[in-house]
Amino acid sequence: MVVMIGGLLVIVALFVIRFSSSPPILPDSITLPNGTRAKAVTIGETWYGVVTSDDTILIFDRATGALRQTIILEQNL
Repeated sequence: MVVMIGGLLVIVALFVIRFSSSPPILPDSITLPNGTRAKAVTIGETWYGVVTSDDTILIFDRATGALRQTIILEQNL
């Protein structure tokens, strides 16, 4: 019983440590090229990426919001 209580305390402590960090900061708005719709967003340390509905990945600079790179995905049929 002592081991079970100790294990439960360790699990609770790990949850508190893991989820107490601050969430990532996102920009208030993202300007996408005309006619594109966002399907997914991912965040890096100095960039964020937006996957669009036309299978393009747009990489933006996190500090300035400027478009850094465009990646067009090929469809293999």
